[in-house]
Amino acid sequence: MKRQQQLIKQMTDRELLINLYLSQTSMLVIAFILGWWWFGSWDAYIDILRFEPFNIFVLGGGAAVLVVTVDIVLYRYVPKEWMDDGGINERVFRNRSTFHIAFLSLVVAVAEETLFRGIIQQQLGLVIASLVFALVHFRYLHKPILFISIVAISFLLGVLFLVTGNLLVTIFAHFCIDFLLGIFLRNMLKSSSNRV
Repeated sequence: MKRQQQLIKQMTDRELLINLYLSQTSMLVIAFILGWWWFGSWDAYIDILRFEPFNIFVLGGGAAVLVVTVDIVLYRYVPKEWMDDGGINERVFRNRSTFHIAFLSLVVAVAEETLFRGIIQQQLGLVIASLVFALVHFRYLHKPILFISIVAISFLLGVLFLVTGNLLVTIFAHFCIDFLLGIFLRNMLKSSSNRV
């Protein structure tokens, strides 16, 4: 873990961002390979992409608002070091435009939800998909609050998919969580640097 933190500190913000996009591209490639291997066709995947406004905007959006609210409360009331992921999120969001945060959030939501809910959860179930999702976010393993949070979010997204059977619901929820927290983090960093 310390070696990873040292490597990350040596990276420029641009290199960190490129690595983020490469990791998301890798997840999509893995999703397509596993999807083809497990399902043999894309019909099972296409069937879980349905425009259902109530499920997407009310259930998915409501879940996102709940997660964002809890995270903002945590950011405000727990010690900063408990919420620090090694500075990665700060570096990713600090100097991004709103459009770039939206684009980045969409890429992450599509890649991760396609792999974890669309492929792994359909084949191996909610528990395995949620645990693998949490483990992929390994930088949180040594931060109990962050790890509990990511496990809870993973299970929440998994339950949303289980209940609705619609991947667009979890993609929308994941997008909203990342986008709103990215904007919050960027604005929080700007306001704290203005006070210095």
